[in-house]
Amino acid sequence: MSSFDGKTYWIVGASEGLGRALARALSRHGAHLILSARNADRLGDICAALPNARSVPCDVTNLDSVRDAAARIGQVDGLVYNAGAYDPLRSTEWKTESALAISDVNYSGAVRVLGETVPGFVQVGRGDITLIGSLAGYHGLPAAIGYGSSKAALISLAETMRHDLAGTGVTVRIVNPGFIKTRLTEKNKFRMPMLMTPEDAAERVVKAMSRRRFRTDFPAPFSWVVRLIDYLPDLLVYRGR
Repeated sequence: MSSFDGKTYWIVGASEGLGRALARALSRHGAHLILSARNADRLGDICAALPNARSVPCDVTNLDSVRDAAARIGQVDGLVYNAGAYDPLRSTEWKTESALAISDVNYSGAVRVLGETVPGFVQVGRGDITLIGSLAGYHGLPAAIGYGSSKAALISLAETMRHDLAGTGVTVRIVNPGFIKTRLTEKNKFRMPMLMTPEDAAERVVKAMSRRRFRTDFPAPFSWVVRLIDYLPDLLVYRGR
């Protein structure tokens, strides 16, 4: 019996890519699933193929939609926030609407969903929260307006929650993957180091969820290189810029 057997997890952002693969992986471990995203048809197809899974469509950019979904779902054992948006955006070609739309899904959406789940977890003295960030959240990167900053905000939010929820019985973790082969990364025109399949990434997320460790970055050694930038002088990092 796994640590997920019989427990109910709400996966937000479950219609494709990592979210869909994660739903399948958790289902194999015996979890009961509530799957949310905007695409109701795609969610229905996934739920039809999994035991103990049901669909609750939700738009994380709309507070009323989030509140309605949370009310329909009720108390769960765990939450996975995986909703994500991405477009390569450079400062020289600024697109305010696109940057705001990305931030609204990646960060503000998480705030909306957490606002409807964290109080319930605290009240009952238990709960498990997994936020899917990105290695791109550790540093400002080229063509990452909206995406990089929103993932950085999500990492900061997770760190704050880890402090605030200590001793409440609520576990908070941040999982930061590298490049995953999805419809989002298909927009990139550059070579993506150590590109993972959604299935491989999902297994790594499940492994992280089985532990109480706060932070999980993968894949190594790519994640080590990203974190190493913290120790390099700005003169070297922004050389020629």
